[in-house]
Amino acid sequence: MREATIERNTKETQICGHLRLDGTGNYKISTGIRFLDHMLELFAKHGAFDLELNVHGDLDVDQHHTVEDTGIVLGDLFSKALGDRRGINRAGYFVQTMDESMAVVAVDLGGRPTLVFDPQVNVVHVGDLQTELLHDFFERSEERRVGKECRSR
Repeated sequence: MREATIERNTKETQICGHLRLDGTGNYKISTGIRFLDHMLELFAKHGAFDLELNVHGDLDVDQHHTVEDTGIVLGDLFSKALGDRRGINRAGYFVQTMDESMAVVAVDLGGRPTLVFDPQVNVVHVGDLQTELLHDFFERSEERRVGKECRSR
């Protein structure tokens, strides 16, 4: 079964995540930022994988560390769950329209991360999520390391 569990603890955030790629769209997500929770819930549901994320961050300061570290953990979960990537296509793409928006995503799973991000969002917040932090969520940091296994889920 392609799945992963990761715990990431920093001075600003404590995150425990579990991902099962071959799931059914079940999720249990709590980041402290409700719109981020909502988007991750839809991501899991429509992606048909199971995702658990329990995030405690320094939201009393701002959302930056919580959003960025959640993205890091999510990326590490996928990387770890994909393992040696044997039997999957190296690259793929997806186009999704929903209401008045459209998302176009192309993903290369070959291990050479890069990000081209053009959000075209002209508002400061969507729900309670600061839109300027979306780039930080998706960007892969060259300095990060995969976290350790969570003690309990």
